[in-house]
Amino acid sequence: MKIVTYNVNGIRAALKKDWLGWLKAVNPDIVCLQEIKATVDQVPEVLYLEQMGYEHYWYPAQKKGYSGTAIFTKITPNHIEYGCGHEDYDFEGRIIRADFDNISVMSTYFPSGTTGDVRQEFKYRFLDDFKAYTDNLIVEKPKLVISGDFNICHRAIDIHNPKSNANTSGFLPAEREWMENFVQSGFIDTFRHVNPDPHHYTWWSYRAGSRAKNLGWRIDYNMASPALLDHISYAGILPDAVHSDHCPVILEVT
Repeated sequence: MKIVTYNVNGIRAALKKDWLGWLKAVNPDIVCLQEIKATVDQVPEVLYLEQMGYEHYWYPAQKKGYSGTAIFTKITPNHIEYGCGHEDYDFEGRIIRADFDNISVMSTYFPSGTTGDVRQEFKYRFLDDFKAYTDNLIVEKPKLVISGDFNICHRAIDIHNPKSNANTSGFLPAEREWMENFVQSGFIDTFRHVNPDPHHYTWWSYRAGSRAKNLGWRIDYNMASPALLDHISYAGILPDAVHSDHCPVILEVT
């Protein structure tokens, strides 16, 4: 099973950059999207998705043109779970999950705190509630992949300039501590599981040619539950995909 997570920063904008052509070439079984910023009725290209063999499940935010997640899959799920039962996060379409026979796959878009203190506090509440939610979920769904934009760099190796960003949302000590606790609780950062090397990022600012200089952040993850440890066959980052300020992250499980 090939799983890809991709914050497309607007699915309609990505489609104008031949995102469907890229999807056909990579041919994942499951695609987890974040920041779709659209409802399905705004995306006529779903007809091509269906012709490619994908079922598509959308969880847009109530606010138009904002946030939202989706899952496209070539494998028919047994169940789709929309949201996590917290009104504030579900209003923004931040979590959608597909349950299959032997695995569950979640697409999630963590809040950003870059716009100020109010949203940073919202992000901290989300982190606490998300951990409680997944602690319960993993008991019910022991083979679980949590894919998405976590909006957090875990360690200094995951950001191009850790010193100058030490007080920046996404690399704050409390955020990094949460991520460390999340991993220590058993979730496997699948990319780091197979690749310990520096200079691998998944997001670059549009400013000052950051992507060309590879001045980025690694904030997009495929996290796997402990029960999947022996099933990880490949994990990688695909920086050559340029449909967004993020790039896709891939995981293959057997």
